[in-house]
Amino acid sequence: MIRYSKILEKNPREIVLLKSHPCHWGRCLFCDYIHDNEKDDYYINEINKEVLKNITGEFKQLEVINSASVFQLPKETLEEIKNIVNSKGIERLYFESHYHYRHRLNEIRDYFKGIDIVFKCGIETFDDVFRNNYLNKGVYFKDYKEVAKYFESICLLVGIKGQTKEMIKRDIDILKEHFKYGCINIYIENTTPVKGDQELIQWFKENYSYLEEYDNIEILWNNTDFGVGGNEDEK
Repeated sequence: MIRYSKILEKNPREIVLLKSHPCHWGRCLFCDYIHDNEKDDYYINEINKEVLKNITGEFKQLEVINSASVFQLPKETLEEIKNIVNSKGIERLYFESHYHYRHRLNEIRDYFKGIDIVFKCGIETFDDVFRNNYLNKGVYFKDYKEVAKYFESICLLVGIKGQTKEMIKRDIDILKEHFKYGCINIYIENTTPVKGDQELIQWFKENYSYLEEYDNIEILWNNTDFGVGGNEDEK
């Protein structure tokens, strides 16, 4: 598994894919990412320490992703990240968090006091019925304003059977108008029963590829486009 990479084309930063405890929700219908979870703290920390040794600090920015939320990273791993942030002069950190943790984000900000932190939240879609009744995301809110109050960066999912053009148009409009940053993930079929819609993906490509010109929006046409998550022999 590739766990360290550099994002060079837009918003240059280093990125690491770390091991973590199991996702506290772990029931999203489309996600097999949770298979990277572990329960053995020693094993998790040993892998993470090796991955974190790659950090150079050259871009002053580091993104940390794991198969859950930042809150599922062991304390020892968080301590190692903090040491590296201080020793390498990192000025900004990107972490992932489930919406359930929206009231606890300041715990991480306080822990990394003085460091600019951007929290990314996987909303997938602002269509509540599709997000929860089908995708089983477990993320409930009345409207985008509740999300924007806690998260300045969101992730959207595009190209799933059952999703519609109208849903996607609305999702993109909300992202562009109300969030500082965004990541759009094009759905890649995996080991789950959720199927992709290639016609919808082609429509999105024809109508929304221009978003690649936006400095604050990233499109992952493949789920390994950030350079982590694939296997070493696939390089």
